[in-house]
Parts: sequence; C-alpha cells; structure tokens
Amino acid sequence: MKVGFITLGCDKNTVDTERYLGELSEYGGEYTASLDQADVIIVNTCGFIDAAKKESIDAMIEAARYKTDGSCQAVIGVGCMVERHKAELIEALPEVDLFLGASETGRLAQELGDRGILGGDPVALHPGVRMYTGDLPHVRYLKISEGCDHGCAFCAIPLMRGKHRSFARDEVIREAQLLELQGAKEINLVAQDLAHYGRDIRDGVRLPELLESLVAETSVPWIRMLYLYSTGITPRLLEVVARESRILPYLDMPMQHASDAVLARMRRPERKRTIRDRVARFREAVPGVAIRTTCIVGFPGETESDFDELMEFLEETQFDRVGAFTYSPQEGTRAAEMEDDVPDPVKRERLERLTELQRSITAEKYESRIGTRTQLIVDRVNDGVAVGRLPWQADDVDGITYLDEGHAPGTLLDVAVEEVVDDYDFNASVVGVISPIVKPVTAARRRTLPIASITVGSYGR
Repeated sequence: MKVGFITLGCDKNTVDTERYLGELSEYGGEYTASLDQADVIIVNTCGFIDAAKKESIDAMIEAARYKTDGSCQAVIGVGCMVERHKAELIEALPEVDLFLGASETGRLAQELGDRGILGGDPVALHPGVRMYTGDLPHVRYLKISEGCDHGCAFCAIPLMRGKHRSFARDEVIREAQLLELQGAKEINLVAQDLAHYGRDIRDGVRLPELLESLVAETSVPWIRMLYLYSTGITPRLLEVVARESRILPYLDMPMQHASDAVLARMRRPERKRTIRDRVARFREAVPGVAIRTTCIVGFPGETESDFDELMEFLEETQFDRVGAFTYSPQEGTRAAEMEDDVPDPVKRERLERLTELQRSITAEKYESRIGTRTQLIVDRVNDGVAVGRLPWQADDVDGITYLDEGHAPGTLLDVAVEEVVDDYDFNASVVGVISPIVKPVTAARRRTLPIASITVGSYGR
C-alpha cells in the first residue's frame, strides 16, 4: 500500500505525520511523494486560525480528486481541525472517507484494516520510530511534550491537543538517538511551550536538564529551541544555553502583543516589562542570540494607541524576525465571546504597517551580521552551488544563505558572512569544513534501542 501525505500547519504536525507513516510502515505501508500513485492520501489538518482551516478543507477536497484521477482508494483527514470540527466535516465533505482527530491517532491502522485497504501482521518496531517524508533528512523535529495549559483567550490549541503533558526524558533521548541514526544533523525541539517541559512529571527534570541530556547522549551538532514563552527564560536555562555550544543561540519566543491592556485581554502570562527584561537577560547571557517572535494585530478592543505601543516596542526591542497575523475568532475560545470590533480593513492595514516596520528592522539587524564568521549547515546543492542556513536561520522561516562552492547536504561549514541578499538571505564564503563530533559510546547511550514499554501519551499518541 502506497501512502501520500499532505501536512499543514506547524512543525508539531510534521512530527505527527512522520509517526502516522511509521505506524503504517509496520503493516507494509510505503510512502510516496506522488499523490496520483497513492492508495491512501492522509491530510494532516491545522485549525489554528480561519485561513488554516480553509487551507485544510481545500487540501482534502483536492486530495479526493485523486479517487478519479489517480489510484486513491481512501482519503483521510486527521489532526487538529478534525479534532474540533469532526461532525461538521463529516457532513460537509462526504468525499473524505475517514476523519480522525488528534486524540484518535491510534485508530488509523485499524480503520484502514477494517476497510480492507491495509492487511497483514505488524512488524515489531521501536515505539519512537518515524518515517521521514521530506527532502532534508538532516533537519528533524523532536516533540518533547503535547498539549497546553496556558489558556490564552484567542487560542483553541488546548481544545484540539488537550492539557500539557511531558514525554519522559529517556523516551525523548531515545527518539533523538533514532533521529541521529537516520542522519539528523539539526534537531529542532518543538512543543506548545518548551519551558513547560517536566512541570507535570515533577522528577526534577525540566528543559535545562533535558538540554544537557541531549548534548551528553547524542552527537547531533545543532540543537535548536522553537517556541518558548518568555516566562520560561530562567537563570538555569540561560546558563545551559550559554555554556553548550551545540545549543544554537536562537530563541523563538511568542509575544503576541506589547500593550499590557491587550495582553491582559489575551490572558497572556507576560507583560511588556517582563518581556523586555527577559529579552535583555537572554542577550546579555548569550551574545549574538537571534530572537524571533510572533504578534497578533486586531485583537478585540485593540485601539490605535495599543497598536502604536506594539510598534514602538518592536522598534525598541529590535527582534531579528517577527511573524504576524490578523486576529480571527475561534469557536470555543474566550475571545470568541468578545466583540470582534476591529474592522477587517483596519486589521489588514495594521498588519501591513507592522510588516513594513519589521522588514526595515530585520534588514538593519542582518547588515550587522556582515563580516562575522560562524557555522553553516548545507541544505541543498543547486547547479553545483550549496545553499544552507546560519545559526540564526531556522528551517523554512528565516531565509537561506548562498555559498561560493558546493558541499553535500548535511555538511557543517565554517563560513564568513559576506552580504545580505533580498533583505532576508545572505551570501557567504567557505572558510573550512567542520569535523564531525565524535563522542564515546557509553553504557548510558549505547545504540541497541530495544523495543520498550512506553508511558501513556508518549510520542504524542
């Protein structure tokens, strides 16, 4: 059976897709990138904002066309949007054969078996196994927890993913080792909030201890943190990041706004003062750190004065990159009960103004990087020229860097940054190749990786 995937939304969905395929591979499922050759097409949906929901619906409708234009026997919708809107989707999209929400992932193989599409006895695989479906096998994502307890007024993630629950440290390390064996040179840690890791297990292992274990138990040269609330920037975390060179000097810290009045209505845990203080602490402890954030414009009650405060804060703080989007009410959230009183044209106009301001800030920040010497990881080779990323360029969101010579994907290089290209990209020259890290195999990290019993909720299931 050939399986095709369409994965939408965040990097956490990327991890889930890899696990779906890992489960199906136990029954002989084989991934195909050509949807017209797939026997089953699985659409991993996103339900974060209205635009994401529309994209998910369009993707499922498009996938269903392969029932007549290809060899597809079944189209399956899975993930966050299905978790929240399953009944409506069943009624609206009869061309989709099966819907499984984020809490029903374990039923996929059984449902396909019941339909006569999947058969045979499963092959025993390690519970953390994941089958890669992209084109950069050296860049992988590692989910360390599931769900969220923050309760932000605008966000439906707790309704889709449930309460926060951490995965045991040994399981996370074992999965990281599996990714390394599959060729990972960069591991991106993902969660709704990395800083909440371990707070529910209460065994003394929090994010700093997990980072130390990843450094000690793997040889992966680049470890990147994605999505960490500013409240989680503790002295202990700063000490670990500053000390361990393999933990990249990069912080993806969602802010959402800078007006205390708007932050309070959003039910965010931070205020402008605390955000400012923690950004300053991180920059002091980790010189050269790149900080990315996200902002929402047009939240209910946002005045022009509130928006001006946000703009002034962005100009003051000088984030390297900012992702921004307009507010849209999501059913079941506290904000959906508020009057959506900022007109759509005003939302779009504010988004354009913010985007233009940040473009100039990023250009200035990137100009300051010229002349620096740093590491680069090669992602692709196009016409003999290598294209990669610098430590402050996360995969798929922060631009790319062009080199003056070709090297194999996954190679780590020492480079000199020469110039900025088109605002967000760089040109760099190669200084030398960085030797791979070689760590002694100890009893604690010997790679036998046996089949193991796992805790409830492990690996996002």
